[in-house]
Amino acid sequence: MTAGRPHKEINQSEFEKLCALQCSMREFLFFFDVSDKTLSDWCRRTYDMKFSEIFALKRQKGLISLRRLQFQLAEKSPAMAIFLGKNLLGQSDKDDWQRRQDEKLLKLKERKAEQEDW
Repeated sequence: MTAGRPHKEINQSEFEKLCALQCSMREFLFFFDVSDKTLSDWCRRTYDMKFSEIFALKRQKGLISLRRLQFQLAEKSPAMAIFLGKNLLGQSDKDDWQRRQDEKLLKLKERKAEQEDW
């Protein structure tokens, strides 16, 4: 029986940090100096998952950190507060403008209806 090459060591903690930073596959390969097959095999052995599956799971920590930072910035930055309001709360400048236009149109219709009643 012939023994294959020894497995390339990949630091699990560093791998998870790179996931949190939303690194690309190319960046993982460069950082660990491995091929895509080596990284995929390591993910299978370590997590019993494909790279894409474990990346999708472990990247959530980075998204949480980013959201936390955005909320902290929103306390001091009106632009960030507006950005978060639009993206998370569905607010927009257009909606506010459209609401005002609808109110004006409704008032005009009410006036016209009153005049017709005379």
